Amino acid sequence: MKIAVIRGGRSSEHEVSLRSGAAVAAGLRAGGHEVVEIVIERDGRWLSDGQEVELRAAAGLLGCDVAFPVLHGPFGEDGTVQGLLECLDIPYAGPGVLAAAVTIDKLIFKRLLRERGVPQVAFCGTQDADFREQVEALGLPVWVKPSRLGSSVGITRVDDLAELDAAIEGARNHDPRVIVEAHGAGLEVECSVLGNDEPRVSVPGQIVANAAWYDYKAKYEAGGMELLVPAPIGPDATERVRALAAEVFSACGCTGLARCDFFVDGEQVLVNELNTIPGFTETSVYAKLFEASGVPYPQLCERLVTLGLERHASERSYTY
Repeated sequence: MKIAVIRGGRSSEHEVSLRSGAAVAAGLRAGGHEVVEIVIERDGRWLSDGQEVELRAAAGLLGCDVAFPVLHGPFGEDGTVQGLLECLDIPYAGPGVLAAAVTIDKLIFKRLLRERGVPQVAFCGTQDADFREQVEALGLPVWVKPSRLGSSVGITRVDDLAELDAAIEGARNHDPRVIVEAHGAGLEVECSVLGNDEPRVSVPGQIVANAAWYDYKAKYEAGGMELLVPAPIGPDATERVRALAAEVFSACGCTGLARCDFFVDGEQVLVNELNTIPGFTETSVYAKLFEASGVPYPQLCERLVTLGLERHASERSYTY
């Protein structure tokens, strides 16, 4: 097939996306596909081979059979690019518009989980009328985060309530919507999900950060973290992690892929968040967990393209 790999983007995760997209392009080429690389510059321009890409409604994308957006954060993982691809009428890998929009916003996502009774880390939004009282009830430390950003950008650990306002201002430099979360005790465990209507889940892995916490440097710099696969948790907790990953994936209407993150303390399992386009290099957690589950990287890329084509065909079978 001829596949458009879209990387870069306007968010602060631009550089991470460039690396993820380059790895996906290489994986698809290894599978025998023709790859057209599209880079979205920080100013929003779409370039391919140094030339601006012309986008026309219902005209597809550079003659490609399918698109593979590998974009992290706002303007790529939030439903905006997915909506544009829908307007171009080209199949694409990964989440659809609704799933991307719901899961990128931590406040919306966590309220959805609360409605379903999914166990998760306690939280509140700074726009809540009584948020200061809620923060005090969470106990210390708390974590202040931009609601719609990833890669640990703009996050502050607050150990004293006197630091709260400064932490909120720091988060608001990235997003006017800010979430405050309770501290999650136990091990940081992640689980990868692959599929559409019948998601497949990987073996869980534990994140061991070689820093005070799992920040941007720990995630993306060499030696910043270790991934222990399988995670050193009991069999009941392992099955609970895998079951919750599939449940949350389906509850949010996800398709293609996602990585679900947890805190596991003994037999207690709490959902932390869901990433619908996680870091996607061959050494990223998502791919490593599926490699340990018997799915090598080129096959993983291939499967995601196939899932995108299947979803497109299914959605086009309805009369709206």
